[in-house]
Amino acid sequence: MSTSRRSGPARHGGSNHLGTPPSLLAEATPYDSVIAHHELDPTGYRQFIRSPFVDEVLAGTDAVSLVVVRPAGPGTSTLPPPGSLPVVVAWIGDRLGGVGPAEADVVVGESDVDQLVRSVTTHPLAAVTLAVLLRAVEQCDLDTGLALESTAYSLLQGGPEFAAWRAATTTTLGPSSAPVVLTDRSGTELAITLNRPERHNAIDAHLRDELSAALAVAIADPTIETVRLDGRGPSFCSGGDLAEFGSRSDPVEAHLVRLARSPARQIARLGNVTAYLHGAAFGGGIEMAAFARRVVAHRATRIALPEIALGLIPGAGGTVSLTRRCGRQRTAALALTGREIDAETALDWGLVDELT
Repeated sequence: MSTSRRSGPARHGGSNHLGTPPSLLAEATPYDSVIAHHELDPTGYRQFIRSPFVDEVLAGTDAVSLVVVRPAGPGTSTLPPPGSLPVVVAWIGDRLGGVGPAEADVVVGESDVDQLVRSVTTHPLAAVTLAVLLRAVEQCDLDTGLALESTAYSLLQGGPEFAAWRAATTTTLGPSSAPVVLTDRSGTELAITLNRPERHNAIDAHLRDELSAALAVAIADPTIETVRLDGRGPSFCSGGDLAEFGSRSDPVEAHLVRLARSPARQIARLGNVTAYLHGAAFGGGIEMAAFARRVVAHRATRIALPEIALGLIPGAGGTVSLTRRCGRQRTAALALTGREIDAETALDWGLVDELT
């Protein structure tokens, strides 16, 4: 059984505008409009993904960006992997981040389907890029993963979805405390504190560079045995500072800077960092913290990956760090829906190691 959903303005005339073989959409509802996603059972998905005409459905202006697979009965099925095909494959399980076939990109509950569809069909370029990236990152080493993520992020920074967000958004740079990163040495421990409380410790270039410099000291000094990373004010870190997003005119230059000055890579290299989360740990905040050897969260901590709403993907190492902690499908569940999870869920998923 298969159904197709539509989005965008209605069009007139023409039959199967996707060029989809009739056998693949035999029971589909015919729409003379852009088909945003398909809903299939496992058998229909196998026919779809193995079809020699699948490229006609996934390419072009009328491309299908999402396939939702509904189980035909209890339990899960083995699905053909989508490989590098540009489509998000979602399995409907019992809950967000629940159990599903390993080949699916994301597992959501029935109550999450509408949000997933809205998110993916509103920002299909970012969503599909994320799905393909996560499939690759799952199989490569940390440094390769960071390079792949940064490359994909820069491509999207130069794309139409992020441009639309920029055009529709007015942001203002607020005042920053000076310095924006505090350090304190006590014996063999170095404490590093993010210090933009008035901006919920949002990451701008200044904070990134000061954090990178503090972490470099910890790497260079063998007498520093442990590093404590926390944030001052109501939140650990609310992610990237929206007022600075896209301020570099050249996405290629931004890509190279991101690779050279990467607190995420430094935290992973140290291997002795404990991150202490509270309040909001959004976007780059949780992405960096997830590289720490240990993550301790206050019970009121909220965690989210909201980048999809900007037409972007996690760009501070999150496709690597979260995938290593909670798996590709749960990383995709956060990134594709933009949903917040609480500290208890994060502990259950393995994103944090201890609650306080």
